[in-house]
Amino acid sequence: MIHHLSIAARDPQHVAGVLAEIMGGKAVPFPPNPGSFFALQLDDHGSGVEVYPAGTELRPGGEVGGGFVRKEPRQFAPTHFALSVTTGADKVEAVAKREGWHCFNCNRGPFHVIEVWVENEQMVEVLPPEYAAEYLAWTKPAEIATRMASAPARRERIATAE
Repeated sequence: MIHHLSIAARDPQHVAGVLAEIMGGKAVPFPPNPGSFFALQLDDHGSGVEVYPAGTELRPGGEVGGGFVRKEPRQFAPTHFALSVTTGADKVEAVAKREGWHCFNCNRGPFHVIEVWVENEQMVEVLPPEYAAEYLAWTKPAEIATRMASAPARRERIATAE
């Protein structure tokens, strides 16, 4: 189980607040990296998303732990995550629309997701309860490896750089 992960955003406080709203949780400052915020889901698993200023890199720091370095921000990255929430699809889509973020209700074949593009640069696959149930049914431990190996390539999702 992944308990938390980190992403970068141009406005970390705002993004953490919006993610917390979608999760039904709360956003708080993240003091180890000044200017960062933690969107807490407030569930029994300690789930959350740390939101760092754009351009932040996490580098090894030996026994004291990783350190933070800021560089020039990038626009798109391959990193994304799926986030199960108790919030309904309509509210997720309304929040994304209010923020001016791209939002797409997608059929991935065996399950659905709502792609929310944080600041129109970073994708989060949001799974309201009914979508989470589809995802969990498809990812059962006894079957997931076989299903992934036999899943067809989705050519329409492969883009080339312009």
